[in-house]
Amino acid sequence: MSSAMYVVEQVTAEELDGSVEDFAGLLSETVNGGASIGFLAPLEPGESTAWWRALVPEVAAGRLVLWTARAAADGRLAGTVQLRPATTANGRHRGEVAKLMVHPADRGHRLAGRLLAALEERAAESGIRLLVLDTETDSPAERMYQAAGWSRVGSVPDYATDPHGRTHPTTIFFKSLVR
Repeated sequence: MSSAMYVVEQVTAEELDGSVEDFAGLLSETVNGGASIGFLAPLEPGESTAWWRALVPEVAAGRLVLWTARAAADGRLAGTVQLRPATTANGRHRGEVAKLMVHPADRGHRLAGRLLAALEERAAESGIRLLVLDTETDSPAERMYQAAGWSRVGSVPDYATDPHGRTHPTTIFFKSLVR
């Protein structure tokens, strides 16, 4: 399936609320498949559902901006990414990228890059000039961020555990959106 076979769109709070089970399934599949995104395996559907439901008010208030990649043929949720704009008075020019995930069955179609590009474009349009993120060191995600023009700040040893409870370092990245 080519990248044209997916639709990347920003999601409203109402759309998230109406699709929580889809998001929960994606999160569980991603974590249970080995992705280190803040959860331990096995991640049960109820825990995933509760986590996404708790984000609906965040999206409604603008404290979280969410994108999806859906299969054009059937609307199946294939990926998602989040932007958390800083809320402090001295940080409104920056935001944090979080929870970039692509369903294991949809990897290899450049969806992560498309989701990230959509986030970067919207962030720049809204006045955000600096993005930051962290990712597991030596992971495929780290290589993707480097290829997308992100700058490596450094790594922190034993920062987080993977879904199976083993500690790994994390790499901190930033990207300036000022052109």
